Amino acid sequence: MEGFPILTLITFLPILGMVLILFMPSVQKQWIKITALVVTILQVVLAAVLLANFNYEAVGVNQAETFQFVEQFRWIEIYGGSWLGTIKIDYFLGVDGLSIPMVLLTAIISLIALISSWKIDNAVKGYFALYLLLDTGMMGVFVALDFFLFYVFWELMLLPMYFLIGIWGGPRKEYAAIKFFIYTLLGSVFMLLVMIGLYFSASEKLGDGTLAHTFNLLALMDQSNYAPDGILSPLNPHNLRFIAYIALFVGFAIKIPMFPFHTWLPDAHVEAPTPISVILAGVLLKMGTYGILRISFPIFPEITRDLAWYIGLFGMINIIYGALVALAQKDFKKLIAYSSVSHMGYVLLGMASLTTVGMTGAILQMFNHGTITAMLFLLVGVIYDRAHTRDINGFGGLATQMPAYTGYITVAFFAAIGLPGLSGFISEALVFVGAFGVPEIRTITIISALGILLGACYMLWTLQRIFFGKLNEKWSSLQDLDLREYIMLVPLAIIVLLLGIYPSALIDVMTSSVNYLVEIMLPTTTTISSIGF
Repeated sequence: MEGFPILTLITFLPILGMVLILFMPSVQKQWIKITALVVTILQVVLAAVLLANFNYEAVGVNQAETFQFVEQFRWIEIYGGSWLGTIKIDYFLGVDGLSIPMVLLTAIISLIALISSWKIDNAVKGYFALYLLLDTGMMGVFVALDFFLFYVFWELMLLPMYFLIGIWGGPRKEYAAIKFFIYTLLGSVFMLLVMIGLYFSASEKLGDGTLAHTFNLLALMDQSNYAPDGILSPLNPHNLRFIAYIALFVGFAIKIPMFPFHTWLPDAHVEAPTPISVILAGVLLKMGTYGILRISFPIFPEITRDLAWYIGLFGMINIIYGALVALAQKDFKKLIAYSSVSHMGYVLLGMASLTTVGMTGAILQMFNHGTITAMLFLLVGVIYDRAHTRDINGFGGLATQMPAYTGYITVAFFAAIGLPGLSGFISEALVFVGAFGVPEIRTITIISALGILLGACYMLWTLQRIFFGKLNEKWSSLQDLDLREYIMLVPLAIIVLLLGIYPSALIDVMTSSVNYLVEIMLPTTTTISSIGF
């Protein structure tokens, strides 16, 4: 694989597909869809090649020499004189154990959501062109190792997502799209300010021995690269690193979404078309927690240690609040949206533990939540396409009318609850084991465990209201799953079952990187290998 630009290919292949689509006549709807489908299939194949050639022992995180499939060259270089110095921005891509699960998740969800988009018949050319642009933005975030490049990909997603919700969404689509855009853009402004502050605080030695300011994330993680008088230098007693950390954290927290920045999510989910809800829940929410793990933790380790309790507290609030609000919902889609708020709280709790077990559970939960919630939103879309309503109380007895549909949604529900044998159980168990082992957040962890009970309440109650009891004659003509829907749901169900039975298939990929990240954060923290996990 050495020398082959596989990360560039997996990232920008959708752009190539988008260009091809833009040159196609608008009336060639079927060929437009086939082009987009071929691109996303190839992306999954490339993700599988990455995983097959991935070295499980390489740690990455902040070691440039242990990142894999690295592609790096000077993208922008400006000689700015004595004050600005040399401005350099690298095209720097690479993956490690933190990013490879997210690359795999993005490829899988992008393909599944595209199959879900097959019935889109309004402005097909525009929809699939924007969809592929969104795909590139998501993938780029997970492979970028230069902060400026990371920011470019992060911002790139805003435009297509805004239009995909605002044009192809529901009755209040414009409101939901604007709300999503404003919230996310606000977080991006915070991120931009911190990025500039870090840039002028740190420098990297060039080949000729001169120093240049840098956006290189790995250089920013090296505390020795900061000038003593740098505004965000850890060596400066009057530094603003704490404020920078909070600003950066808020930027990522909006995307998670973390309470109280979550209010854009239910509106966006309810109004977005089903495939875009799948993308939102399956991939976009993970970018917030990934950004914290990739950028905030290793660049600001000392502040992370000081604020870990508060991260755990907000994780607990997400878990309990999201579950309670979900319990009160009558709209099926809004219930799943609030369940996402709750389940992303488990990710925050695992991250707050700063232990290998807890953080492994957090990353595994990111992947598992992506597949489980994607499955749930697809299933909500199936019933909405047939009944044109999402009112939970308006159904009843559908198990006899749609047995296959009932079977798949039961698997998804129980995986979301955390039933042993399904993927959600393993990640939640690791989160609680890791967090409970830290005395400072043990009380928070115990309270958070109520989220499991509340999750079972709203999931089982929903299952009972929609599928059990006497069939409402109004729905006696509803058809069960068709072939396209099986193609969407079967792969996700297999992943949920596989990772429930054999979670090491994904855990082994991330263990070396997580162990090393924990060592950076807390050098004395016990690792998986030393506790015999």
